[in-house]
Amino acid sequence: MREFDAIFIGAGQAGPFLAARMASEGFKVALLERKYLGGTCVNAGCMPTKALVASARAAHVARRAADYGVLVTGPIGIDMRVVRGRADKVTLDARQGLQTGFDGLPDMTVIFGQGRFEDARTVAVNGERLTAPRIFINVGARPVIPDYPGLADVPYLTSTSIIHLDVVPRHLVVIGGSYIGLEFAQMYRRFGAEVTVIERGDRLASREDEDVSEAIAEILCAEGIAVHTAAGGLSFTKAGDEIEVTTDSGSYTASHVLVATGRRPNTDDLGLEAAGIGVDQKGFIQVDDQLSTNVEGIWALGDCNGHGAFTHTSYNDFEIVAANLLDGGDRKLSDRSLGYALYIDPPLGRVGMTERQARETGRPILVSKRPMSKVGRAVEKGETRGFMKLVADAETQQILGAAFLGVEGDEAIHGIIDAMNAKTPYPALQWAVPIHPTVSEFIPTLIGDLKPAS
Repeated sequence: MREFDAIFIGAGQAGPFLAARMASEGFKVALLERKYLGGTCVNAGCMPTKALVASARAAHVARRAADYGVLVTGPIGIDMRVVRGRADKVTLDARQGLQTGFDGLPDMTVIFGQGRFEDARTVAVNGERLTAPRIFINVGARPVIPDYPGLADVPYLTSTSIIHLDVVPRHLVVIGGSYIGLEFAQMYRRFGAEVTVIERGDRLASREDEDVSEAIAEILCAEGIAVHTAAGGLSFTKAGDEIEVTTDSGSYTASHVLVATGRRPNTDDLGLEAAGIGVDQKGFIQVDDQLSTNVEGIWALGDCNGHGAFTHTSYNDFEIVAANLLDGGDRKLSDRSLGYALYIDPPLGRVGMTERQARETGRPILVSKRPMSKVGRAVEKGETRGFMKLVADAETQQILGAAFLGVEGDEAIHGIIDAMNAKTPYPALQWAVPIHPTVSEFIPTLIGDLKPAS
């Protein structure tokens, strides 16, 4: 039995940073990882996918060069081996950077292997047993594979495997019209593939307001992506070298199929029952406001706790636990204003409640909306699709949420995120003097246009 002050199971975007912090302060820690350091973000999420998005945007801008008076002779070609190689390098550099940093911490032991609980203080890995009074779980999540008829009998891609493609599909059919599926749909359309999105629900990005969903669909359709919603009866058949995808309203012959129907936590093989750790019906580990599980001395961080499936929320989990455990703080999960982005182009920046959610609270709300065609920066860049929307509480004057779908929306939204975190009443922002020409300069305009929701 090897004894440590803390054991970390999983090396995503929360546990390793807490482990490094504790090791730097003299705690003896063990970090267990079954595959790669960095978790989803580094290896199959943010870093490789946004590198691919950047390549796809370069192709898109090159095709539009004539709109800006730039002459490009000949068709725009795509070398997917170079595209993939660039994304791979981003991942490998980040992974190596983590390894180098951890190697420099003498009190931190990195073990590559599958950790599994034997009891609430003991974890087995690679045939040995480790024990510690504090254990942190940061095992992330993986793609959900639905039980559609015939799907198991055909080759399909997930968000993890598609990033390794080194060819442009003839016809990519994307199953799922949410964030992951939509990003890959636009990306591969810009690489030159025919793309069809099939969504079982009534609209794309269903967690958003209807006007946001409609605008997203318009952006994608304008680039030649076929979108089919309310598609039931999905089934799959191998058709030679291709795949026949059938719904109750039609069929599509695909060269490649991407299944992007959600993610599930990697908690089913950790032996959680041996430690008495509680999970919900979907397998997410249940935690309190300080990210503690129901078992004293065990915490769950990142995607596996179901409180945000983003790199920034995972890192904030680390910050909360580090503040409370090491700095004498009293930070709470419930204090977090959840922001996120959908990285289609133009992107969607989001924070807080949607207009629909705000209405459902029954409180008096104010709403303001401005099309990007009225935003000078968007006009100057020739990218005017989308809009900016703000929702506020009429009584408390607190901003409840915002949706910025448009050029630089993922950056401009931070003005609202900061105000919400600081609990700044919206009138205080109306008299700011933002820089022109920017997208953010229209935040005071949005505030001045707030009106009671009809």
